[in-house]
Amino acid sequence: MKEHWLVIGATSAIARACIRELAQQGADITLVGRDLSDLEASASDARLRGAENARVLPCDVGDPHARQILLEQALIEQTRLNVLVAVGLMPEQDTMDTDPALLARMVESTYTGPMALLQGLAPHFERQAGGQVVVIGSVAGDRGRRKNYLYGSAKAGLATYAEGLRARLFPCGATVTVVKPGFIDTAMTWGLPGLFLVSSPESCAKAILKAAKKGQAVLYHPGFWRLIMLIIRHIPPTIMKRLKF
Repeated sequence: MKEHWLVIGATSAIARACIRELAQQGADITLVGRDLSDLEASASDARLRGAENARVLPCDVGDPHARQILLEQALIEQTRLNVLVAVGLMPEQDTMDTDPALLARMVESTYTGPMALLQGLAPHFERQAGGQVVVIGSVAGDRGRRKNYLYGSAKAGLATYAEGLRARLFPCGATVTVVKPGFIDTAMTWGLPGLFLVSSPESCAKAILKAAKKGQAVLYHPGFWRLIMLIIRHIPPTIMKRLKF
């Protein structure tokens, strides 16, 4: 059966790179996001690269009504559904401290919306008895840090949800891969201080699709971030609360 990838948050740099890889494999691709002109351009590029069926569906994941419409339109007959969730919002924490509405949008876009969409799609994975789910998380979700704990907590919640979804879908043969990127050369990380050994979206995409195909539970990329976060997770709370990063 032909593969169909539903890419939620298709305008992100990592998602774009994944779409290019998937198009070369000949998969059907549904690009989901808010910027329709941008999505249409990416869909045209995907067709040129080998995706015979690359379509666009509009959706603001923070809007419950829009999510419901997406769920009703998501499937393509005679294909096997796979999902890549690459959506998120990372405002400055200082700004969210003084803007409750922005904080709520961050949570809705980064956790609540993606979780609701995956929950709505879960029964289909059970019916088709297989498929791949990829959730782009973040190393920020591994530990609460003073400068980024709001965004980090949303990503941590999404990773915990994905772990439960993985257990739910295991009996039917579907897999759930959580990706925890370190520093990737994207618009989200542009200009941030202290970046080192930054990976490209293309390298990240290849690693993501390889891990998903193997059914790998968690992928840190670049791989050395697994060791970095192992060390950070073992910092005692008495020390962690004093750190200013």
